[in-house]
Amino acid sequence: MNRDPLPASQPMIPPSAPAHPAAAAGPLYIDILLAKLEQGGDKPVLRHRGRDVSARALLHSVGRFAAALSRLGTGAGDLVALLAPNSADALALRYATHVLGAVSCYLPTPRSAEQGAALVAAMQPRMVVLFPETAHLLPRIGAASLMTVGLDLPGIPRLDAPAEGLACPLPATRARPEELAVITSSGGTTGVPKGSRRSFAAYTATVNTPSPADRRQLVNGPLAYLSQVLTDTTLLGGGVVVLEDCCEPAATLRAIETERVTDLFLVEPQLFALMDHPGLQRRDLSSLRAITHVGASAPPILRRRALERLGPVLVHVYGASEIGLVSVLAPAEYALAREDLLTSAGRIRPGVEVRFRRSDGTLASPGEIGLIEVRSPAMAEGYRNRPDLEAATFHEGWYSSADLGHLDQGGLLHVLGRAGDIAWIDGAMVTPTCLEEVLCRDGGVRLAVAVAEEDASCWFVAVLPWPGAPVSTARCAQAIAASFGAAVAGRVRLLPLTSVPLTEQGKPDREAIRAMGRDGAASPCPGLPGPIRHQGLPAERAAPAFRGGEPRTT
Repeated sequence: MNRDPLPASQPMIPPSAPAHPAAAAGPLYIDILLAKLEQGGDKPVLRHRGRDVSARALLHSVGRFAAALSRLGTGAGDLVALLAPNSADALALRYATHVLGAVSCYLPTPRSAEQGAALVAAMQPRMVVLFPETAHLLPRIGAASLMTVGLDLPGIPRLDAPAEGLACPLPATRARPEELAVITSSGGTTGVPKGSRRSFAAYTATVNTPSPADRRQLVNGPLAYLSQVLTDTTLLGGGVVVLEDCCEPAATLRAIETERVTDLFLVEPQLFALMDHPGLQRRDLSSLRAITHVGASAPPILRRRALERLGPVLVHVYGASEIGLVSVLAPAEYALAREDLLTSAGRIRPGVEVRFRRSDGTLASPGEIGLIEVRSPAMAEGYRNRPDLEAATFHEGWYSSADLGHLDQGGLLHVLGRAGDIAWIDGAMVTPTCLEEVLCRDGGVRLAVAVAEEDASCWFVAVLPWPGAPVSTARCAQAIAASFGAAVAGRVRLLPLTSVPLTEQGKPDREAIRAMGRDGAASPCPGLPGPIRHQGLPAERAAPAFRGGEPRTT
């Protein structure tokens, strides 16, 4: 679908406008996928642990799982929840669920029995399926109808046993555009993860996007998150998905070289670990065409370092599980020669609409900072069994994010960070990205992650050293004071660490960082407390222009 990017001025659509049409006039993704697999024959479509899985073999697995689910009476509206590894069986079972018009959800790994029980209660699945790699999570699931694949557990039936080895012709797909298809989990670093819901039409709009037939996509993140979308998009385009069990820098570099990976998706901490890994220069990465990173507004100094070490293959995107991908900064613009773009999240994708809202509830003017709101064909319709959260964030076809941003005159989106992490102090905007930029540039640290305290009283900043050079909190304090002044420095609490705590997705664990800071592990920067105005969004203030890490208002 070739369309010009949205203009720099935001679409001023009235709040009463109807929801964006889900854009699924053609066949649904599951029908396209089955046809592609049928045509593929013996062509490999998956690779896992050194073994190829052909299109024919994957199609056969889908058929036998569909037969097993059908015998259980599975149909439209039934949620099949999978605590799944990255494996061919986990994908085949999900596709079989969709063949029958039922709903799939890859569950995030529960951190405790309490969270697991609450997760199951919130999702209300018809069944929860365990695999050999996830059987140890059984005590965390609580009361649920359980099935297994690939292992025997006392008192729990095997979903793959009845049809194992038998030829099971695929039934006609029962998926309907308007029926619920997919529940996608949020990170859930606190409490119970939210599950955004999409119909078959909306999910088709999410995954049925152009993808080259020679794409070899490395998938090393949990299927519960964006990995499932990457997998489906690659297979729909005729490419190959290389499945890895987890994301670890040395293993990732090895997989790129040995599997001739063309495409890789990482959240920012994973990107930074990869670019700083000592084995980087010893590996042949010439097959790479795109390393897509998402998850935060990375400081320009780190994006510059990534370009210098990995070459012109970086892609930066902005999005969320609720809204899909909103904007893309492609390799053609993501370059060392374009320093002005290293604070950007790229151009709005075709078909996606973005607007910005002031703190008083009115829509912002073009170029003005506001809370980002999104509408797109690929957007979720709401949250599963969470009407309170749905009412707070989904409004007449638009999704209200918690992020501040603006569009510049060139049509580029700038995401400043979570509104709760941003403050105005002495007339200047201070964002986590600005703090991280200054610490990495002038404070002598390799990596910094800034998180605001919930009451906005301070920022906790995790800082990682360069090898053989411990973090100097005095130097960090001087850098912050020099760029932002004593009032800001007085509200920064430094956490010298050897590694940043991460969520299952690989994103910084904000709650863990806050907990460390509250427990007294943080070192205060010397400075004088000054007035702080949290989440200030004065309507008259234009977007800030950044030079280095210091914000300057225009």
